[in-house]
Amino acid sequence: MQVSFACTEHNLKSRSEDRLCGLRTAPPPGGGGGGSNQGGNGNYNTHGSAKPREQLGSRPVPQGHAHMKEAIGEGYGEGTWVTFGSQISDEMAENLMTIAYEAGVNLFDTAEVYASGRAEITLGNIIKKKGWRRSSYVVTTKIYWGGQAETERGLSRKHIIEGLRGSLSRLQLDYVDMVFANRNDVNSPMEEIVRAMTFVINQGMAMYWGTSRWSPMEIMEAYSVARQFNLIPPVCEQAEYHYFKRDKVEVQLPELYHKIGVGAMTWSPLACGLITGKYNEGVPDISRANIKGYQWLKERVNSEEGRKQLAKIKELRLMADRLGCTSAQLAIAWCLRSEGVSSVLLGVSNTDQLMENLGALRVTTLPSTSYHSDFTRFTEHSIRARQTNVIVISMKCNK
Repeated sequence: MQVSFACTEHNLKSRSEDRLCGLRTAPPPGGGGGGSNQGGNGNYNTHGSAKPREQLGSRPVPQGHAHMKEAIGEGYGEGTWVTFGSQISDEMAENLMTIAYEAGVNLFDTAEVYASGRAEITLGNIIKKKGWRRSSYVVTTKIYWGGQAETERGLSRKHIIEGLRGSLSRLQLDYVDMVFANRNDVNSPMEEIVRAMTFVINQGMAMYWGTSRWSPMEIMEAYSVARQFNLIPPVCEQAEYHYFKRDKVEVQLPELYHKIGVGAMTWSPLACGLITGKYNEGVPDISRANIKGYQWLKERVNSEEGRKQLAKIKELRLMADRLGCTSAQLAIAWCLRSEGVSSVLLGVSNTDQLMENLGALRVTTLPSTSYHSDFTRFTEHSIRARQTNVIVISMKCNK
């Protein structure tokens, strides 16, 4: 089962900050250690890195993104893309959700395709059993791959409506807070997609809609269609974001954030576990890379590029040690500091991982100057190439 949790920073602090957000035991941070907080707004300082969120001044948040933040909060999320319904038991899933909710987590993300629908069933059963107030949490799901038949996948009006109805039935809910289009469908006209998403919102089946793995041009097209026909535009993009995959969130999406208010809900902050260091000595028997259907991950770890990334991760561990946190906590906190990022979805398979990941909150309160210079050296992307990309995107969006 795939489920994701997101928590607001305020809730985490207010409910149980000391228990959940403490860093692991380590020497006090030394001067100048660690990595920088690199934001995702396309603005860069003299050191050649993206500006962190707190350095951006008092520029107002675009309206669409502000509305989304009011609905889902701003903070961390937990993803169980591989875990729930396949890698872990339903009992463990319930334990994780209970701990997360009590810690201030308020978002649960799933999809019709995860574990062939079992993810939504398990999530719905747990929510019903817990009896949590519906107004106290947010549920999001994704539509695209719903079954084997041609009419059970894609983003046709038929599948968007029927697929979401199926999700609501499995979740045992009257509505989801946000429904995502889980990739673009070149076989469905954009107007049909936007009209169908507007329909399910107007029917009370969803509050908002967003995109997942869409290009900036596709998102801009959906926005333009919505404005042309007085329909409802997308407000959020789900995108992969971590140290080794940064261009979309840091270079491309900021243009949409500032122009039309589309925010980002990011996933895989630990690069499928690579950043934790568990693959440094090879692929463990008990790991995602050894799960059936994830041969691609093992190949990625063992590739030449994977070995280069593992070498970088060892440098990251040194930075984390200087800050008194784990590599995972540093990586997660760094992702959230990017402007325009509303939630960072995490993936855990046991309670220890969940507690460690929630501890990343404390890292976000550390002064960025304490590790800015080290992290600038850690990053491998050319600032000149990034600035060029920003100009290209801007020109296209203005057409």
